[in-house]
Amino acid sequence: MKTSSMQVTSAALAQSAANKAFELFQDRKFRSLADFPNLPQTEQDRIFNELVLAGLVMIMLTLEAPDLRVTEELKKDFISIKDHVGWEYIQQLAGMGIEKKYLKDWEKLIKMRYEEYALDKLQAREATMEIESKEYGLTTEKMFRITLMLPVNTVAIGCHNHICRGKTDGRDELFKIIIKWLGKFYLEVRVPLEGGKIDWKSKTKAFIKRKLGI
Repeated sequence: MKTSSMQVTSAALAQSAANKAFELFQDRKFRSLADFPNLPQTEQDRIFNELVLAGLVMIMLTLEAPDLRVTEELKKDFISIKDHVGWEYIQQLAGMGIEKKYLKDWEKLIKMRYEEYALDKLQAREATMEIESKEYGLTTEKMFRITLMLPVNTVAIGCHNHICRGKTDGRDELFKIIIKWLGKFYLEVRVPLEGGKIDWKSKTKAFIKRKLGI
């Protein structure tokens, strides 16, 4: 993949994260569950930023996923794209006239959330595999499905926690809407990356929809 094509792809993915974040941010049910009527504008803005960060990081984790059904050459290209998604979003903010000091804050935030969720992903994978192995036995198919769902599950848990400022008790309905939102977005990102293969679309896509109830 040419450098120009990778830049266009990175920019498109970054924009899609912002668009999807705005869609959920405007959703009436989400706003009600997030208690928007009682939140100041600054807190609402912070929540929007967390949704954007969730979308960006989920894209990044998906691009580097070892189970992507693509060639090794494409996997290398995807890593390069992953490394530029955050930068492209910052450039888009700059194009909107956002001050430089805030752009630096965004750069730090994206790096921090990526490192946080990437670590959480590894820990979640190990814990889930250990539980599955002890209780049901770990098959190749189960390992694949555990790995497949990691970007969605990990980011959803982290995003929910940050939106609630760690006070997640009694906020299960909010978590459900976040994970469904991320699940749908995940399909929109991953299916094209894999070329929309039939086995992915018919089997894996159906599995994710069942898992997330979408």
